Amino acid sequence: MDALDVFGRHVRNVHAKDGLYPTDGMNLGREVPVGKGKVNFPRLLARLGELGFRGELIIEREISGDQQIRDIRKTVSYLRRLVEKLQ
Repeated sequence: MDALDVFGRHVRNVHAKDGLYPTDGMNLGREVPVGKGKVNFPRLLARLGELGFRGELIIEREISGDQQIRDIRKTVSYLRRLVEKLQ
C-alpha cells in the first residue's frame, strides 16, 4: 500500500495473489486464496481507483487441479464485487 503513494500512477496491471507472513527467515509465507491472506483487497482496489487505475487484475493461484479452478472462480467473483462497489 505504501508503494502506491510513490509508484501508483505508474501501475499498469496487478497480480492478484494472497498469502500469509513468513514463519521463518528462509521461506516465503504460505500462499492462500485471495481474500484469505494478509492483502487488504478492498483498500488496495479503492486506492488504485483513486489513482485512476484502469489496468488488468491478473489472478494467480499457484496450486493445480480442481481446487485451483474453484479458487480462481471465487476470486473472479470476489474481485468483481469489489470493483463494482467502486463504480
